[in-house]
Amino acid sequence: MALLHHAHASQPLRISAIPQTHLSSPKLASSLVLSSTRFGGFPTLPIAGASSRWWAGPSMAMVGVKSATEGAKFAVPPPAHPTYDLLHVIRLALAEDAGDQGDVTCLATMTPDVQAEAQFLAKANGVIAGIALAEMVFTEVDPSLKVEWTVRDGDLITKGQQFGTVRGAAQSILTAERVVLNFMQRMSGIATLTKAMAEAAKPARILETRKTAPGLRLVDKWAVLIGGGENHRMGLYDMVMVKDNHIAVAGGIQQAISAVDNYLNSKNLKIGVEIETRTLEEVQEVLHSVAQGKGRVTRVMLDNMVVPLENGDVDVSLLQQAVSMIEGKFETEASGNVTLDTVSKIGSTGVTFISSGALTHSVKALDISLNVDTELAIEVGKRTNRA
Repeated sequence: MALLHHAHASQPLRISAIPQTHLSSPKLASSLVLSSTRFGGFPTLPIAGASSRWWAGPSMAMVGVKSATEGAKFAVPPPAHPTYDLLHVIRLALAEDAGDQGDVTCLATMTPDVQAEAQFLAKANGVIAGIALAEMVFTEVDPSLKVEWTVRDGDLITKGQQFGTVRGAAQSILTAERVVLNFMQRMSGIATLTKAMAEAAKPARILETRKTAPGLRLVDKWAVLIGGGENHRMGLYDMVMVKDNHIAVAGGIQQAISAVDNYLNSKNLKIGVEIETRTLEEVQEVLHSVAQGKGRVTRVMLDNMVVPLENGDVDVSLLQQAVSMIEGKFETEASGNVTLDTVSKIGSTGVTFISSGALTHSVKALDISLNVDTELAIEVGKRTNRA
């Protein structure tokens, strides 16, 4: 199955309960079992009669992002990460859903040869994200499934819009359904909020933080890219970020900057260095240290310099002063009290970046469904004001 195969026309589709006379590709068999064998603390998941790629054994450990996306064409590529195993995350999500018995409802209500067509339906307006990841999930469950889309990751979708179709074994579609939707709904929610913030923040650029769902770091940050934001550091390894706790342990800003400089020199590391400041005095201390030739500071975080007011507005005068003091010597990043209502005012101060943890830690999922009887689903949706 080719990733991101686009169809430019779509028609209402119904389930087709016609037994298939022959199969050219492996499909999900009637027995879905979870092996008791474990590797690295994660379950291995063989599916009888299905693709051998369901085995998450030693050879699959730490294969990274590239192997899971090899040959794929993306509207927005996922961010790079040296150890993140996207395929393993997909397999773990499927394994926790399948348990040790498989999809007992599908096994009870339909035979493996029943074929179906199902439509993706938007139940709210937003930015769609997770299309490429959804295709990876469908391929992992059953490589014979065929998926077509009328949109790409990053496109706007509207309430009531049918934007994709999946065809193949009904058991396979329904077994993959919840995992696909969980990824797509979360990613689309992140992308939707990111898009709104990124537009409002201009000319400043929007960043997320490391406040992502455990195990979904790359997925969450991918959604931010799809929404038009930019990625902050991926983790603890790719950027030095000296925050208040580091400064406290080091004994002060100057000591922390000096220690970072010594460490990077000893390891011959060439990575960015950001230091957190909370007052104008701390900003001045950073400027003084760098003026003396100490440190490799590339960015200064201006934390909580956006002051909330009783009327719901914010005072950005302190932030503006800090940006003026720095005079473009470093990138600047505003953090704290960032909302969709305040981000425009923050962006007008001349700050380089605005970071928001809410993009990923408080995401509101975008309502999306996958329906095998679209006409009935749309009718029910209209009746319940959801389509």
